[in-house]
Amino acid sequence: MNDNGRQDVTQVLIHDHREVEEMFAQLEKGDIGDARDVRAVVERVTIELVRHSAAEERHLYPAVRLHVAGGDALADGEIREHAEAEELMKALEHLDPADDAFGDVLARLMTGVRAHIAEEENVLFPKLTAACTREQLLELGDRVTAAKKKAPTHPHPAAPDTPPANAVTAPLLGLVDKARDAFTDRATGQ
Repeated sequence: MNDNGRQDVTQVLIHDHREVEEMFAQLEKGDIGDARDVRAVVERVTIELVRHSAAEERHLYPAVRLHVAGGDALADGEIREHAEAEELMKALEHLDPADDAFGDVLARLMTGVRAHIAEEENVLFPKLTAACTREQLLELGDRVTAAKKKAPTHPHPAAPDTPPANAVTAPLLGLVDKARDAFTDRATGQ
């Protein structure tokens, strides 16, 4: 089936998952370089996870609530996991990579994110795929891709994570974060 180059929501999000896994593997190998290099990889992980989470909270989880039996409980659990990850990412922003605490927090983040990825790919995505049409999945993929471009690049644990409030705050925080990143020369990949 020709989708004119479009990707469905699961393809978009699984691609994100693989990118994060690659960065985690890089961190685990331990041959990245000095603390500055470790910080740079952790910042790339944070940017990807924050964008990914904001897009899921804005578009994926409302669709899960609407289309999947038991979707409210599924979405609520995923959002809780995002909140936990955001707290850990916020903590990492304030820790020196040379500190033991940095390694402990990073390990907790990787463990939690990996469990989250497994749950999405093995439970949530199959249920959503079974409940939606191909066109609905493609439309969600388009929305998630667009939302990632406007999403924040720093963790904001106190920001709303459900509609309708996140539909307003996420793009605004994204603008603020992009200005902050430009001012500090933080590479965001965009």
